[in-house]
Amino acid sequence: MHGYYAERLADRALERCYQLAPPRVQRYLAAELEFVVAQLRPTDLVLDLGCGYGRAIPAFARAAGFVVGIDTSLPSLEMASRQLRTVPNAAVACMDGTRLGLAGGSFDVVACVQNGICAFHVDQRLLLGEALRMLRPGGTALFSTYAERFWAPRLEWFERQAAAGLIGEIDRERTRPCLIVCTDGFTSGTLSPEEFPALIAGLEVKARSVEVDGSSRFFILRKPSP
Repeated sequence: MHGYYAERLADRALERCYQLAPPRVQRYLAAELEFVVAQLRPTDLVLDLGCGYGRAIPAFARAAGFVVGIDTSLPSLEMASRQLRTVPNAAVACMDGTRLGLAGGSFDVVACVQNGICAFHVDQRLLLGEALRMLRPGGTALFSTYAERFWAPRLEWFERQAAAGLIGEIDRERTRPCLIVCTDGFTSGTLSPEEFPALIAGLEVKARSVEVDGSSRFFILRKPSP
């Protein structure tokens, strides 16, 4: 699964997934970006985890000082580089979010939208810990997942992706609210508010969660100032 977005759902195929989004999902995607942008300051250095083909970077770059997007898919990053030629305050690099080759304490904000906390299929605690390592004291990490009551629009969106051959056929027996399972092994889970405290147990961080637009839930981690 870790290679699914690196290969099968990369560059134009990933872009096609977003083009297939029904109106309610389009609103959800816009609301996610608007929420992150509202947290940014003009001087902020922002790290976008799982940037894909750079979908969110222009919006972040308009509100921040500089944006670095990372992803494991070289085809997606090549597409992002082409699309970001007119965005001078942004760059992309190929890295794993759990093992970032960057100096700690470098960023004001780390953003991981569109359910990256589940979609990456990596150790979530390692992902959160690495995000916190990247933050300067007082910095903020923003991780989003799907809101539970957004299940019907979410399922419709993934059904469209399956019908277009972008992901495998939906496995109706194994799919249930908050978890999509496809016959080719693709899965899309959800991080619940009840599961989140265990992930941050022992970490030096102030955390809270907030539902946005009735479609996504953001887990907000703030690194304490000295």
